Amino acid sequence: MPTEHTSKKFDAELEAVRSRVLQMGGLVEQQIVRAMEVLVHGDLSLADKVIADDHRVNALEVGIDDDCTHIIAKRQPTASDLRMLMAVVKTITDLERIGDEAKKIARMAKQLHQSGTRLSTQLADVRYACNIALDMLNSSLDAFARLDVSGAAKVVQQDEEVDERFRAILRQLMTFMMEDPRTISASIDILFIAKAIERIGDHAKNMSEYVVYLVKGKDVRHITTEELVKVATEVDRFQGGSAD
Repeated sequence: MPTEHTSKKFDAELEAVRSRVLQMGGLVEQQIVRAMEVLVHGDLSLADKVIADDHRVNALEVGIDDDCTHIIAKRQPTASDLRMLMAVVKTITDLERIGDEAKKIARMAKQLHQSGTRLSTQLADVRYACNIALDMLNSSLDAFARLDVSGAAKVVQQDEEVDERFRAILRQLMTFMMEDPRTISASIDILFIAKAIERIGDHAKNMSEYVVYLVKGKDVRHITTEELVKVATEVDRFQGGSAD
């Protein structure tokens, strides 16, 4: 049987990994905010910071993944502890991909401003969609920190709104391109930015699903939103029991 000293050391290792995930999440959130500053206000210096920070995000992913591998090999965790490590490995993969999308937004925004393009009215819609996706990311990280399945379920529901916003932006851009072919180049760049935002929402949704898996012990990646909400309600009724 593990000694109390060993157990406390294991708990400290798990908490250190959790803290690094939240650190990585904070860095990725900052990337998104800065990328949108480039798009909205034309602060091109921020684009280079977003791109440079991508290396830090990648390094965190590799480091956390390595930590998890060593903990699994050394501690041979089971039940909720193993689920925690598995959820961490999956979460940092999505965070790294969100960082890639933020970098894409920054590059596209810089390109738009350097070309002297006068941004269209879609900018407000793009910004609104990004605010939702950013809130989803923040809520997913908060749900991970608090093991809050109700918060995680709300993130999944928000993803539908981001998807609808993307479809609306796509329809508007197609109309502009058909009416005035001179807008095609800029419209395509804005479309790529909108798609990147939609993908950020998808990754945030994935992260929230890992929280449900961590707390409930049930894989909810391929069930309907209504079913996921039901699972979250059941967990709440048992006060967050981890189903070890």
